Amino acid sequence: MKNQTLSENDTSENLVSESTIPEHHQSEEEKHPYKEYSPEYLTSAVEAILFSVGESVSLDRLATALEMDKKQLSIMMQQIMDTYNESDRGIRMIELEESYQLCTKSEYYDVLSKVVNTPKKYMLTDVLLETLSIIAYKQPITRPEIEAIRGVSCVHAINKLIDFNLVMEVGRLDAPGKPILFGTTEDFLRCFGVASTKDLPLISPDKMEDFKKEALEEADFTLSVDISKDE
Repeated sequence: MKNQTLSENDTSENLVSESTIPEHHQSEEEKHPYKEYSPEYLTSAVEAILFSVGESVSLDRLATALEMDKKQLSIMMQQIMDTYNESDRGIRMIELEESYQLCTKSEYYDVLSKVVNTPKKYMLTDVLLETLSIIAYKQPITRPEIEAIRGVSCVHAINKLIDFNLVMEVGRLDAPGKPILFGTTEDFLRCFGVASTKDLPLISPDKMEDFKKEALEEADFTLSVDISKDE
C-alpha cells in the first residue's frame, strides 16, 4: 500500500497523463514566419516589382510576393514613398486605393514629349467636369441618377469620360432593367492627384444644385439656338 500513496511533494498535475496535455497551437505567423528586410533592400525590391509590372500593384500582391505582414508593409510603403519622392528623380511613387505605381513627374512632361509619343491630354469641358464630379462624389451611380441631378441627358458626356478612361462600368444595380453603375478609374485619381476618392475635397449640397441649374440653363440655350436655326 506504500507505493499507492502520494508523497508530500506530489500534486494533482503529476496525475495528468502526458497524452492529455494539448499540443501547442501554432499561429499562421509561427508556421510561416514573415520575412524581414533592410530598408534599402525593401525599397529596391518594391522598385523592381513596380518597374517590371508597369502599372499599379495592390498592397496584397506586394505583401504576398515579399512574404511580409500587410500592416507592417503598409507602414514601410509610406516611408518608402516619402523617401522616394523627396529625392531628385524623374519618377515618383504614388498610392492609388491601397495600390502603388511608379510614374513620371509632371515637371518633365515637355522633355518626355520630345522623346516618346505625346501623352494624351484631356479637354474637359464644363459639361464633362460636372458629370465627372457627380460620378466621383456619388459613385457607384446610374445614368438616370446622374441625369436627375444634371437635369439633362448625359449619354454623350459619360461615353466621352469612358473614352478618356476617367470613368468605367463598375457593376449593375439590382433593380428592374439592371441599370449600369458607373465609377471613377485609377486614371482619374492620377489626373487629379489624389490617392483615394476619400481624399476629394468636400462638396456642399448647394454646389450640386448649382450643377443642376447650370445644366438646365445650358439645355434652354441649346434649344433656343436650334429654334433660331429652323426659322
